[in-house]
Amino acid sequence: MTFEKLASESTGASLQESQLGLDPAELFARDGVLWPVPIVDPSDAGRLRQQLEAAEARLGPLHYVNKIHTVMAGAFELATHPQVLDVVERLIGPDILLYNSTFIIKEPNSDAHVSWHQDLTYWGLADDDAQVSMWLALAPATAESGCMVAIAGSHLDGRIDHVERPSDSNVLLLGQEIADVDASFDVDAGVACELEPGQASFHHGWTVHSSPPNRSDDRRIGLNVQFVAPHNRQAGDATTATLVRGEDRFGFYEDEPRPSLSGEVDGGDGIDELAGIAEADGIERLLAADQKMKDSFRTRQNE
Repeated sequence: MTFEKLASESTGASLQESQLGLDPAELFARDGVLWPVPIVDPSDAGRLRQQLEAAEARLGPLHYVNKIHTVMAGAFELATHPQVLDVVERLIGPDILLYNSTFIIKEPNSDAHVSWHQDLTYWGLADDDAQVSMWLALAPATAESGCMVAIAGSHLDGRIDHVERPSDSNVLLLGQEIADVDASFDVDAGVACELEPGQASFHHGWTVHSSPPNRSDDRRIGLNVQFVAPHNRQAGDATTATLVRGEDRFGFYEDEPRPSLSGEVDGGDGIDELAGIAEADGIERLLAADQKMKDSFRTRQNE
């Protein structure tokens, strides 16, 4: 499927209020968010959910563990799906690094929420526009289950001051939130970016967004992936990234391991793509990479 057909062939609601007269890249430049973009069949999304939940049964919670694509084959394959990379290429160019990936999970009928924030406030990347985040639904992401709510066009205002208010119910690591969001935006105008399994949203790092608690009876599960152009250097110590399309002429990021895409895992549960986690050093490597990413996060204010 070509990028131009994404709107007309969406399996859910028409792409962004049926504005088919606009190129999706133009929609993204205007709104800072693009959804629902069909990526894979619901059955394919369901298989990754199975793999995730099988891994959780063995290892414990994998919510918000960074760099999951380095050890889980199914996560790597969906993050680098040609349909995903075609969209990303239109938004940030032909040279693409996979910067991070993590599962974001809200348990059913829980108070877990995401406060109003901007991603770029705590990533420390040099080029604001040479990055994009994808959120790929593995379970229905609805208003009831706490889907992402975005304020269209808010990315055009750039960085807004944040404060850190840690809370057990806030999904964000630092509890960061916009200091006075009501004074800056009409939050009631936020748009619920509902997705069916296999559909994705893409948003800019300055797009103001949040998500309410999950009041449904199912888990809300998404694969959250960040992509950057190779010239987009991160402040501080070098982190890792994987070149997934084009070329890297800058070398700002260390290369990182990729999971085995063909190995089988014993256990008799029919899940055959946990090979990377099953490797002797897989868990230790994942936890070290996760901690390095967490250590790089800090709330950056306007200077």
